[in-house]
Amino acid sequence: MTIFITGATGFIGQKLALKLAESGHSIHALVRNPQKAWALIEHKNIRFFAGDILDQESIQTAMIGCHQIYHLAALASVWHPNPTLFYTVNVKGLQNVLDCALAQNIKDVLFASTAGVVGHSLDGRPVSETTNPNPQLETLYEKSKVEAELLLKQYNQKGVRGIIVNPSRVYGPGLLTESNGITRLLKMYINNKWKIKPGNGKSIGNYVYIDDVVEGMILAMEKAKPGERYLLGGTNSNYQDFFNLVDEITNTKRKLYNLPLPVMLFISHILLLLAKNFGIKPLITPAFVRKYNKHWIVSSVKAEKELGYKITPIKEGIAKALAWLNVQVS
Repeated sequence: MTIFITGATGFIGQKLALKLAESGHSIHALVRNPQKAWALIEHKNIRFFAGDILDQESIQTAMIGCHQIYHLAALASVWHPNPTLFYTVNVKGLQNVLDCALAQNIKDVLFASTAGVVGHSLDGRPVSETTNPNPQLETLYEKSKVEAELLLKQYNQKGVRGIIVNPSRVYGPGLLTESNGITRLLKMYINNKWKIKPGNGKSIGNYVYIDDVVEGMILAMEKAKPGERYLLGGTNSNYQDFFNLVDEITNTKRKLYNLPLPVMLFISHILLLLAKNFGIKPLITPAFVRKYNKHWIVSSVKAEKELGYKITPIKEGIAKALAWLNVQVS
């Protein structure tokens, strides 16, 4: 079939577009710069359309003849000089895609949200899709994704089969963008350019291999219930254990140093001040530092049971990522 995709030049979107194209589908990818897009992703079944999710006319043109929609384009950043842009891109952009879908009678729309919208874990218990009805969210990115999810559910009442998937911390081979921050850290760590662990390194996160997320999205498009979330997670691991596993796989012992959270918070405020006054993008913000002080233990049981979602073991996933980075693994 013919499939419309936004965000096809991003970390996850590139992998998804290629996977679908290799399966024989025709892809209509909406991109701001087709020439740049061709340098990132090339396949005979992928056709690029110049446009933007804030421009309905370009969306309409790219959607002609399509049967399904995967909406992955988003402003996913730790900071932006115009904070209102998180809402504009992540909520209004989705609304534009949904309005165009209705106009062209396309029912199946998958929206990529984030696992962060379900909030952090309490008392060491994993969070599921419905654990925290009103979670305390730290970042504008997460808050905008919650609003976008609520918007999508409204369109389900208009005849759209809107599906929500929520990946956790994605890593693996692919573009080393901000969305692939874990793999960027891996690269820095093995090159002895990253030696910091937040706090005591015991905060738990959920790490998911890129191929699992892509396959989970395709399964969700096929089997998911309209308007429901599906957490696409991987393995729950604390920060220190994650990098200990890297050492084990590479048979090399590297040193990480504790950076107390109050110190991280102080540094992040300085970086934010520099960003506001000089436009220097901060590596981290106070909101993200506060996240490091919590556990993010994720359960993907719902996706496993309802979609047939499968999780790559973390040791296997890290080994694949390291091999892609041309690191000798044992």
